[in-house]
Amino acid sequence: MTSGCRTSGRTSGNRTSGRPGRPSCRRTAHAASALFCGTVLLTAAAGTAAAADPDGEGDLANKSAQQISDTSRRELLAAKSLRLRTATSVSPTKLDLTLDRAGNCVGAISKGAFGRVELIKRGKQVWMRPDAAYWKTQLPGREGIEAAKEFKGRFLHGTTDDAYLARLSAACDLTAFQRSAAGPDHPPSPPPGSPTPRPPVLHKGKPTVHEGARVLPITKKDGPVSQTLYVAIKGKHYPVKLTTMIDHETSTLLLSNYDKPVPKKTPAPRNTVDISALEKRLQST
Repeated sequence: MTSGCRTSGRTSGNRTSGRPGRPSCRRTAHAASALFCGTVLLTAAAGTAAAADPDGEGDLANKSAQQISDTSRRELLAAKSLRLRTATSVSPTKLDLTLDRAGNCVGAISKGAFGRVELIKRGKQVWMRPDAAYWKTQLPGREGIEAAKEFKGRFLHGTTDDAYLARLSAACDLTAFQRSAAGPDHPPSPPPGSPTPRPPVLHKGKPTVHEGARVLPITKKDGPVSQTLYVAIKGKHYPVKLTTMIDHETSTLLLSNYDKPVPKKTPAPRNTVDISALEKRLQST
């Protein structure tokens, strides 16, 4: 699977040389789209296959797989807020963010053994709270240990005018995620003289249960890429899960809490440190 993530600067072991902390945050800022680069919600051509047994499909029973996929795409694009969770076998990075169109979000970005960062964004205000593992893997030697002690339990606070926080909080852009996940309205035309590729066919699976709710899987096979989209049967037909496999590598995208407001609670001033404290530490490293 293509992750789309690249590290600027050189690396040595688990430590990043050059200015500490910057490359990792640049990757995580775009993780929501990068984890699923080239794997948009299922689109194909008309004439898709329907399941032989429609039992339990609700009002989706008489719809084709393509119609169901199109409906779920419209519901995704109409959402004003949602919870986004991602995981992939090619990277330890995982996202768990609740975000809205105004750019507000609450959640965390985890990088496995490389640490975890809690993230809160309200308008232009951003709070981040890395754990000890993050500091120790992003800053060399005693710098990481001292940073972990200095900032333990406290949020670093600033605004999106700070380039560091702007990159980190870029994952809070729901509109950008919706465009990336839904894909273009019309597939790009092949180059002049090239044969028109045969579009893949979508297939309906049998209803199953995802996180306590009945869903209908829609599958697609396109060369080395296999995808399964799970669509809510009851109520609005939201896309709630997308699994992708490319060359034995897998990714999972979970979507939930549609149109529920992002929590408004922000850290108390006594639990925050201005982002300039980190900037000073980075400049002295």
